[in-house]
Amino acid sequence: MPPLPSLAASLSPRQRTFILLALSLGGFAIGTSEFASMGLMLEISRGLAISEAQVGHLISAYAIGVVVGAPVLAFAGASVSRRTLLLWLMGFYAAGNLASALAPNYATMLLARFVAGLPHGAYFGVAMLVAASISPPEQRGSAVSRVLLGLSIAILVGNPLTTWLGQQFTWRTAFGLVSLLAIATVLMVARQLAPDPNEARTTPMRELRAFNTPQVWLALAIGAIGFAGMFCVFTYLAPTLVHVTGVDERWMPVAVCLFGVGAIIGNVAGGKLVDRLQFRAAGVLLAWSIVVLLLYPLAAHSAWAMAPAVIAVGTMGALAAALQTRLMDAAGEAQTLAAASNHAAFNTANALGPWLGGMAIGAGFGYGSTGWVGAATAAVGLLLWGVAVALERRQAPAGQTCT
Repeated sequence: MPPLPSLAASLSPRQRTFILLALSLGGFAIGTSEFASMGLMLEISRGLAISEAQVGHLISAYAIGVVVGAPVLAFAGASVSRRTLLLWLMGFYAAGNLASALAPNYATMLLARFVAGLPHGAYFGVAMLVAASISPPEQRGSAVSRVLLGLSIAILVGNPLTTWLGQQFTWRTAFGLVSLLAIATVLMVARQLAPDPNEARTTPMRELRAFNTPQVWLALAIGAIGFAGMFCVFTYLAPTLVHVTGVDERWMPVAVCLFGVGAIIGNVAGGKLVDRLQFRAAGVLLAWSIVVLLLYPLAAHSAWAMAPAVIAVGTMGALAAALQTRLMDAAGEAQTLAAASNHAAFNTANALGPWLGGMAIGAGFGYGSTGWVGAATAAVGLLLWGVAVALERRQAPAGQTCT
């Protein structure tokens, strides 16, 4: 009996576009939920009668959920088809955000945000694997970047929209909207993505064994450390603009939009760069990050210079597509676990960057020093990239070139 045609070969460009759109919608829902608490900090504080610091704990609870849930849910779902796993994960996400919208007090909201964060990383990991599997090999980077595009658009559109809705009605509207977006994603994925008869199946233990390789750990370390610089700068963007640049607080939404524009540019350009350079793209993007972050403290003294600087910081998000594609090549049978763990690494960067930046500010170096701190973390990431390349070259058979 002849083998069944692959899903990628059986799809028309139009069908592939609709599948990527469905996967990107899930990324938009996740990005909108992740940043909603930041934009609605005052409204949540008043609505639940808690302090702003406690709202910060809600944001941390979500991030912890991502770090815990990404590897755990990917490990648990290793033997499940990717289509089925996507539907369950996004259904889980809808339930977590509905619980957030209905939470009556701080304790239940804290639990709801933790639960909502659990499927975040696993969804992105599996969605990117699906995006790559339905695309021609030379377009994998672009396909992965399209899934991440939903996250970037959430920064540009979703966050301002939920902030406005929360201010006009109630902060609960934001999480209710995310729940509806998650349900829409489930329906679109179920309709557009057919089961893949040739999908390779594995088991949790086989994934765990394949996961424990130097190249996988190096890629995750590059994400956790090399990506921290972007979060270091973005976290302290508002006080930098107010206290260093001398810009009024009301311009902060414009700065966030500029960051979102940069993130979209980075996703599109980064995907094409990965298609062309493969893992070398990560080295190029880390070098670019160092340059951007070194110039950031200088740009901070001028509003006109800060506009392109903030856009440039947003483009650093292109590194996500490069590392996700690298993990697909390095993880072997641990595809799902490695892809999901990449987002746990990025959330580690989200914790590490602000912590290091806060230490520099607390030591009296000023808000502009976040650029120097970020450049240092990107430099460490570039060093780790060099180690990964050197190790791969040493292990490659004679005559083979390293990508």
